[in-house]
Amino acid sequence: MQVFRWMAFLLVLAAFSTNALALQTKGAVGKVRKNSPKVARIYVSKLGNDAWTGRLSRPNASRTDGPFATLHRAQQAARELRKRGLAVEVVVRGGTYFLEKPLVFSPEDSGTPEAPVVYTAYGREKPIISGGVRLTGWRVDSSGRWVLNIPEVARGQWTFTQLFVNGQRRYRPRLPKKGYYFIAGEVLPTDRAAGQGFDRFRFEPGQISASWHNLQDVEVLPFHIWTMSRFRIDSVDEKEHIVTFTGRTRSTQWYTALPKGGRFLVENVREALSEPGEWYLDRKSGELTYIPKPGEDSSRSVVIAPRLERLVEIKGDVANRRWVEHVVFRGLTFAHTNWVTPPEGNSFPQAEVNLDGAITAVGARNCVLERCTITHIGNYAIELGEGCRNNRIEGCDLTDMGGGGVKIGLMGIPADEEAVASHNTVRDCLIAHGGRMHPAAVGVWIGHSHDNRVQHNEIFDFYYTGVSVGWSWGYGRSLAHHNLIEYNHIHEIGQGVLSDMGGIYTLGISPGTVLRFNHIHDVESFDYGGWGIYPDEGSTDILIENNLVYRLKSAGFHQHYGRNNMVRNNIFALGREFQIMRSRAEEHLSFTFTNNIVYWKQGELLGSNWSGSNYKLDYNLYWNAAGRPFNFAGMTLEQWREHGQDVHSIIADPMFVDPDRGDFRLKPGSPAEKIGFKPFDISKSGLLTDAAKRKPSRKAPEAFPTRKAS
Repeated sequence: MQVFRWMAFLLVLAAFSTNALALQTKGAVGKVRKNSPKVARIYVSKLGNDAWTGRLSRPNASRTDGPFATLHRAQQAARELRKRGLAVEVVVRGGTYFLEKPLVFSPEDSGTPEAPVVYTAYGREKPIISGGVRLTGWRVDSSGRWVLNIPEVARGQWTFTQLFVNGQRRYRPRLPKKGYYFIAGEVLPTDRAAGQGFDRFRFEPGQISASWHNLQDVEVLPFHIWTMSRFRIDSVDEKEHIVTFTGRTRSTQWYTALPKGGRFLVENVREALSEPGEWYLDRKSGELTYIPKPGEDSSRSVVIAPRLERLVEIKGDVANRRWVEHVVFRGLTFAHTNWVTPPEGNSFPQAEVNLDGAITAVGARNCVLERCTITHIGNYAIELGEGCRNNRIEGCDLTDMGGGGVKIGLMGIPADEEAVASHNTVRDCLIAHGGRMHPAAVGVWIGHSHDNRVQHNEIFDFYYTGVSVGWSWGYGRSLAHHNLIEYNHIHEIGQGVLSDMGGIYTLGISPGTVLRFNHIHDVESFDYGGWGIYPDEGSTDILIENNLVYRLKSAGFHQHYGRNNMVRNNIFALGREFQIMRSRAEEHLSFTFTNNIVYWKQGELLGSNWSGSNYKLDYNLYWNAAGRPFNFAGMTLEQWREHGQDVHSIIADPMFVDPDRGDFRLKPGSPAEKIGFKPFDISKSGLLTDAAKRKPSRKAPEAFPTRKAS
C-alpha cells in the first residue's frame, strides 16, 4: 500500500509538469502578469480518493483517477508543487468535509506575491469545512423525543455544549424559562477564593437543587456589569440556599462581584428539558436527547455536534522570522467548532478575548480570507495574533458565533517588535448573531495593534460592544494607534443583556486613530451605559467625525476620561437619557466638540460630570424636538456661554427629512450650514457587495433574555 501511494504521489508531480500546465487563473490568483508562474490546480471532492492524482475535477470513467478526498491530502500535494515555484490552486467541490484534525499551515505552505497558494470553492458550489460530526441513528421514544447513544461520550473521549439542527443553533435546557433569576444574597467567598475572587452566592428556594441529575454538569451563569461568568457547580447547601462553584471570578473588584439582586441563569438542567428545540447530553451514559421542533423528522434532519475547537491554524515562527505568507482562502464555509466549559468555569474581565478563534493565525503575513463564511462556532471566528501583518479579511460572513467576530493583536505588549500585529484589514464583512454562549464577546476587537482598517462592515445582534479598539486603561503605553474605523453599520447592540458598552468603544492613548462615516443605532444596555461612541479610560488623540449615531439608551457620545479627542461634524440623535456625556474632570483638555448636530425628544442634553472647564464645545446645533426648555448642565444657554462654552452654537431645528424613521438627510435651507456642518453620505456605510443577498435573518434565536431599544 505504501508503494502504491508513493507511485500515486509521483503521478501528481508528473501531472503538473511544465508541459501540462496550460491553466492560468484570473479568478483564483488575480490578474495574470506577464512571465508570472503557471497555476497548478488540485481538486478535492466528496467523490475523490486520496490515492489518486488530484488533477481531475471529477473521477474518470474507469475510476482510476480523479480528485483527492481530503483537504489534508491536497495540502500535502500543494507543498510539493510549491517547491517547484508554481502557483497552486486547491479547488474544493461542494459538500461537507468533516475534519478529524485542524488544517495546520506552516511556513512550508507559503506562496509568494507572484505565486500564491489559493484554497477556493469550485465555481458556485459551496463546500463546508466542518469541525463537527453528523449524528445519525436516532430512535424516537414514546413522547416523540429523539434519543441517541454516543459511545465516545460515555467513554469520556468527547463532549459538546452546542448542537446544530438543519443549520440552526439549538440550546440546552435553562432555568428560568423566561427572564432571569436574581441572587438572594451575597456570601463571602470560600477560603480557596478569598482575596482572589468570588465563588458562591445565596439563592432563593427552588432556584437550584442538589438533587439535579449530573449536578456537576449544571452550569450557573451570573451576570456582572459588562461580562457574564459561566461556572460549574461544586456543591449546593439546600439548608442555607448557597451554591458554590468549582472556580471563581478573576478579581475582587466590584464589577466581578456576585451581589444581592444580580441576575443569573442555570443551564444544562435535565429536569428542565421540556421545550421544542432543547437538548440534553448525559455525559455519564453518553445519551443525547433532543425535543424536535414542529416539522422536524429524525430520518431527514441534519444534526451536527461540534468536535474540533479549531478548523484552521496558521503557525508562523515569529522568533525565527519564518512567516506563513500569501495563502488565500476564497469562497469556503468553515463551520461547527466546539467549546466546552473548563473544569473551573470561564470568567474573564472584558470582551471574552481569552477565547481563541475557529481560524487562528500566528506569524501570518499577506494572507487573505475572501468571500468565506464562518458559522455555527463556539468561540471567535477569526484570530489574528502574534506577528500577524498585512492580512485581509474581505467579503466574509461571520454569523452564529458562541463568541465574537474578529480578534486582532495581543492583550499585552510584546518585547519583540516583530510580534506586534499590525496593518490588517477587515472589510465588507457581515458580522452578526454573536455572543451566543459568551455575551461579552464583540464584533471586532483590536488589542495592542496598530494601523488596522475596519471598513464597510455590518455588525449587528451582539450583547456587548460592536467594535472595540485598544487594551490599555489610562495613560500608560499603548500600541493601539493609527487604526481606522470607517463606513461601518453597527446596530442592535447590547439588547438589554449587559451594561457599559458602545457601538464603538476605545481605550488608551491612540494617536492617529480615526472613527468616521459610521452608522450606529439601537444600542440598549441592561443598566447604565448604552452609548453610541464611547471613548473609555485614557482614550487620547482620536478623531471622531462624520458619524451618524441615534436611538441610544444612554447617549450618542460619552467620554469617560481621555485627552485631546476631536469630535466634529457628527449627528447625535434620540438618546433616551442624555445626548452627550462626560464622566471625569481632568487637568487637561478632555475633548473638543464642534460642528455637530444634536437632536433629541426625551432626556437631557448633557449628562454625568461637567465640572471644571477642560472641554471645548462650540459651533454646534442643538434642537429639542419635544419643545422642552434647554438645560446646559444646570445652566441656561447664557450662563453656559459665560462659562466659555458654545459661544457660537445655535438652537434651531436642523430640518431632517424623517428622523423618526432614521432619515437624517437635511432639507434645503437647513440652518446647519450656519455652524459649518458639512453633510455627509451615510448610505455608503455597511456592506459593499451583495448586501441584500448576504444579510441573515434578523430573527435569529436569542441566546439570552433581551430588551430591544425603545
